[in-house]
Amino acid sequence: MGWKSLDDMDVRGKRVLVRVDINVPMEAGHITDTTRIDKILPTLNDILTRGGRPIILAHFGRPKGKVVPALSLKHVLPALQSKLHRSVELIATPEAAEHASDENVLLLENTRFHPGEETNDLAFAKQLATLGEIYCNDAFSAAHRAHASTEGVARLLPACAGRQMEAELRALEAALSDPTRPVGAVVGGAKVSTKIALLTNLVQRLDLLVIGGGMANTFLGAQGAQLGRSLQETDQHDMARQILQQAKQSGCRVLLPIDGAVATELVSGAAHELVPLTDHTLLAKDQMVLDAGPETIDHVTSALRGLKTLIWNGPLGAFETAPFDRATTACAREAAYLTRIGVLETCVAGGGDTIAALHHAEAAEHFTYLSTAGGAFLEWMEGKTLPGVAALEADIS
Repeated sequence: MGWKSLDDMDVRGKRVLVRVDINVPMEAGHITDTTRIDKILPTLNDILTRGGRPIILAHFGRPKGKVVPALSLKHVLPALQSKLHRSVELIATPEAAEHASDENVLLLENTRFHPGEETNDLAFAKQLATLGEIYCNDAFSAAHRAHASTEGVARLLPACAGRQMEAELRALEAALSDPTRPVGAVVGGAKVSTKIALLTNLVQRLDLLVIGGGMANTFLGAQGAQLGRSLQETDQHDMARQILQQAKQSGCRVLLPIDGAVATELVSGAAHELVPLTDHTLLAKDQMVLDAGPETIDHVTSALRGLKTLIWNGPLGAFETAPFDRATTACAREAAYLTRIGVLETCVAGGGDTIAALHHAEAAEHFTYLSTAGGAFLEWMEGKTLPGVAALEADIS
């Protein structure tokens, strides 16, 4: 770990530029979920308690370098002040900081209002750097973006990771960079095409890979299964075979469904049957595989018991629609149980559908870490260098 944390920084009497993610969901001008604000409080309170002054950088929506009043951070300001129990002053530009009250926490208006943000313009990064003496990045969710507020300014000031960023990096390093073996992953979801880089990287680094959801149909189809109307990508059959070959060469065991819940419609309570899934499976044209079956559940849960580290991304079936949530729920609960009793030392999950599925299974609270970082989480799993993390490792102090 070449990056520093807040513990490595003397913030007393210093202005600390803090990049956060408060891109909260809103409806009719009201915040519907304050989770992202809640997650940045440990960093801001730590700086304040130690005598530093946070100056907050954040984006909101996608204004594409233009001032869009509907995307002003003034809409987030009341909730931020309420959670922080302090006055927070919104400033329109870095220059306006000179006229702000020394008593207030400062919040710079939406960084994406400036055209230099997303182009990582050096002049804009230098403007931002004038605001602080230390840079602290607490927005792992934006770390895959080489923007002025995530990458450029980090190379101009002594830099560190905030508490949320630190927790995310430590969890992901424990899961993939330096895991306790055996290490495995559950990867599900709809499409192979969106996860080629992910799967290609994982089969080089894992001992076990469980593939589920619509992705599994593509792999089964690549081996000869005729799966009717099931969701799959026939144009990815060659890629699926390549990934299986790579896994074989690197010693990664791949588990595909061996049975499935098959129906003719995806509706709650739909009539369905359980069928074996092999390279000789032949479904009717109107049939779809919508979930893994009980034999697959037993196969997967048994395999999970032999792991020390697990990464989870994506559901194993159409979990939003019962009864096609059974495989995801059963396997997630087993992973949670194994984590709770200490068999799994590290159990990390990430991705929007993944988190929703784990909450649906009432298993989320027992995972060692849940990442809400979305694209950054996936790019880390793909083995890519994240600009916002790499910049923290460039020690200029």
